[in-house]
Amino acid sequence: MTDPAPIGHALIQSYLRTLDASPGVYRMLDAQARVLYVGKARNLKARVSSYARPTGHSGRIARMIAETASMMFLTTRTETEALLLEQNLIKQLKPVYNVLLRDDKSFPNILIAKDHAFPQIRKHRGKRSTRGSYFGPFASAGAVNRTLNHLQRVFLLRTCADTVFQNRTRPCLLYQIKRCSGPCVGHVSAEDYAALVTDAERFLEGKSTRIQAELAAQMQDAAEAMEYERAAALRDRIRALTAVQQNQGINPRSVSEADVIAVHLERGQACVQVFFIRANQSWGNRDFYPRTGSGAEEPEILEAFLAQFYDDKPPPRQILLSHPIDNEDLIHELLSARAGRNVELRVPQRGEKAELVENAARNARESLARRMAEGAAQSKLLAGLAEALELEAPPRRIEVYDNSHIQGTNAVGAMIVAGADGFIKSQYRKFNIRGTDLTPGDDFGMMKEVLTRRFERLLKEDPDREGEAWPDLLLIDGGAGQVSAVAGIMADLGVDDLPVVGVAKGIDRDAGKEEFHRPGRRPFALKMNDPVLYFVQRLRDEAHRFAIGAHRTKRAKATSATPLDEVPGVGAGRKRALLAHFGSAKAVTRAGLADLQAVPGISEAMARTIYDFFHPGSG
Repeated sequence: MTDPAPIGHALIQSYLRTLDASPGVYRMLDAQARVLYVGKARNLKARVSSYARPTGHSGRIARMIAETASMMFLTTRTETEALLLEQNLIKQLKPVYNVLLRDDKSFPNILIAKDHAFPQIRKHRGKRSTRGSYFGPFASAGAVNRTLNHLQRVFLLRTCADTVFQNRTRPCLLYQIKRCSGPCVGHVSAEDYAALVTDAERFLEGKSTRIQAELAAQMQDAAEAMEYERAAALRDRIRALTAVQQNQGINPRSVSEADVIAVHLERGQACVQVFFIRANQSWGNRDFYPRTGSGAEEPEILEAFLAQFYDDKPPPRQILLSHPIDNEDLIHELLSARAGRNVELRVPQRGEKAELVENAARNARESLARRMAEGAAQSKLLAGLAEALELEAPPRRIEVYDNSHIQGTNAVGAMIVAGADGFIKSQYRKFNIRGTDLTPGDDFGMMKEVLTRRFERLLKEDPDREGEAWPDLLLIDGGAGQVSAVAGIMADLGVDDLPVVGVAKGIDRDAGKEEFHRPGRRPFALKMNDPVLYFVQRLRDEAHRFAIGAHRTKRAKATSATPLDEVPGVGAGRKRALLAHFGSAKAVTRAGLADLQAVPGISEAMARTIYDFFHPGSG
C-alpha cells in the first residue's frame, strides 16, 4: 500500500530543493488542480519557504496552505516583471485566495479633437487613438455630460460630428441658444475659434481664474463701447463659468492632480472609494467592491487594487492612500513605468490631503454599509424565491431570457443575470437571431437558438460545471408552452437538471396576478403583496427592458445602413468621404469612375473596386 501524496506544509517543503533565489511567480493548486492562489516573489525560495513553516500564519493563509496539493513556478528577470505576470494570471484564473477587482470598466474622458480645423469637444472612452487633448478620467458619464453642458455655454465649442459640420448650410439650434459659436457656417473665424479652444484647455488644466478675469475685462470694454448685446453674452459666459466651478464640489487648493483612494473593511467585505482630482477640481468618485481573497487585510487589498486598477488607465502624478502598502517601492516602479513619469504614493497624516483621504474613507464606510444592508435584503429575497419555487438552495445566479422583434424583423434574444449582489450587468448578453429558417415571430424557435448557443458554449468552456458562469435557475417570460419547450431544449443539450420556471401574466394580464409554471407541475401564484413576487417582476421587467434596447439598437443600425456598407475596403472614413462628396449613397452608386477618383482619399484602385461593385460586368 503506497503512502498518500503529501499536501500542505510537507508538500511545500518538498519544492524548496528545486528553487533558487530568482524572482518569479508561483501558483498554489488544490487536489482538483484548481488554482488557489497566485503570488509574486523577489526571491522564490525565500518566499515559498515561509509557507513551509507549520505555524505563524493568519487563518486565511493557514487554510490556503492546508488545501495546497501542488505548486507551479515561473521565473522572471525582475520583480516588476513578476508583478505584471502575477496580475495577468489573477485576472485570467481568478484564484479564490487572491484579491480581485471585479469592476474594471473604462472611465470617460473629455476630448478636444485636433484632427479638424475647428476642433470638436466630446466625451471619449477607450484608447486614445484620436489626435487631440484628453482630460480625465471622470467618475461617470453623467459627470462628463454635466461638465460638457457647462463648457458649451462658456467656450461655445462645437459638439457635432464632422459629417454634420461639413453639410450644414444654416446654424443649428445650439447656436441659437448660445451654446456654439457657429463655425460650420462661418460665424466665427478660425483664429477666434482657436482662442476659444485654448481657453477651454486652460480651464480644464485648472487655470479658470485668469479666464474669468479676461472675460470680465472684455465685458467691461463692451459695455463702455455700448456693445450691450456682446456684453450680455460675455456676462452669460461668466455666469456659466461660475456654475461649472461650483458644480465640481470639492476643489482642493493644494492638490492639482491626484487620485484619492481609501479602503474600508468590515466582516470580510471591502469597499474601495476613488476620488478623481484634476486641475484642482473634483471630477467625481466611484466605489469598488473587490473580492477580498477569503480574508485579506487593508494593505494587501490596496496593493492589489493599485496594480489592477491602473492596468488600462494612466496613473496621475500623485496617489493619496488611506493605508500604507507592503511593497510600495515595487508599486511605485510599476505605476511610474506605466505613466512614463514619476508617480508619488502618499499616506497623508495632516492637512488638506489628510482631509481628502478621510472624506474618501467616510464615503467607503457609508457605501459598504448600504451595500451590506442591500445584500442582506437580497439574500432574504433569494431565500424566499427558493422556498416559493421549491429549490434546493437559494440561487447564486439567476438567468432571465426574453426576445424582442417587430413581426420577426431585427430579432434579438436577451439574457440578464442576477445574484446576491443584485443585477450583474457585466454578464448581460444579447443574441442576434441568425436562423434563416425561422417563421417571422417564431418565439419558440428564437428561444431554442438562444439557449442552444448559450449552453453549448458553456458546456465547451466548463464541462464539469464548476465555474461561476453556470446558473442555478432559468426564468422564462411565458407560460406552460414556453416552459415545456425550454425543458425539451435543455434535455436535448444534456442539461436537464437546471430548474426552469416560466412567469406568465394571469387571465386578465394584470401585473400582480402572475402565474408561475414549472415542467410537469401545476401552475401557482403568489400573494399580491409578496416581496418575492415584486422581485420576480423586477427580474422580468429588466430582461424585457434589455431585450427592447438591444432590438432598437439593431433596428437603428439597419435603418442607417447604406449600400456602401457592402463594398470591400470601404470603411467608416471612406464612407464619410464619399457621402460628403456626392451627398447620398444613391449618388455614389450612379457615379462614374472619374468622379469616384476625384474624391479625397479614394485611390484609382479603390475607385475601380467601388465602380465594379455597383456595375458588375462593366469591365
